[in-house]
Amino acid sequence: MIVLILGLVIFLGIHSVRIFGEDWRSGMVQRLGDGPWKGIYSVASAVGLVLIVWGYGLSRLDPVILWDPPIWTRHLAVALNLVAFVLFAAYLLPAGHIKARLGHPMLLSIKVWAVAHLLANGTLADLLLFGSFLVWAILDFRAARQRDRAKGTVRLAGPPRNDALVVVVGAVIWAAFVWRVHLWLIGVSPLA
Repeated sequence: MIVLILGLVIFLGIHSVRIFGEDWRSGMVQRLGDGPWKGIYSVASAVGLVLIVWGYGLSRLDPVILWDPPIWTRHLAVALNLVAFVLFAAYLLPAGHIKARLGHPMLLSIKVWAVAHLLANGTLADLLLFGSFLVWAILDFRAARQRDRAKGTVRLAGPPRNDALVVVVGAVIWAAFVWRVHLWLIGVSPLA
């Protein structure tokens, strides 16, 4: 469990700099330069992610069960993850009304993903992993919206075809995850 926690601290810690230390971050970028800062950020993120994956895998060998979720929560999680993938596609693809309206669809995607997984899983490792990402996404979304208001950010919506593309791409990626990718990456089928 220590490896998972260390990974979460490193990964979410570096991703929380804009939430809790925007002035410090700006000073570091100014002092080091944009390239070196991005390099440090990337290395720390990669180390944290590797530790999260490794630690989560270790925790699955000897899980600490906190609750036994009912089977219907797995079905709900599958449906919620469709929403999460559509929101993630909205982040990746050209702006339509969805992206313009939500502003930060990736953070909303992480929130939905985390809630879905918290509903369907009941181990301590699940609570730590998905609960940490949920709290982080809530705080980061709030901070991002505050930065948007302070800057007077206005997001313009692209044509409706961009929203259609977002829904289609999100649904295709979701279907791939449900069909095989989740089992291949995580070792558990969401349909099991």
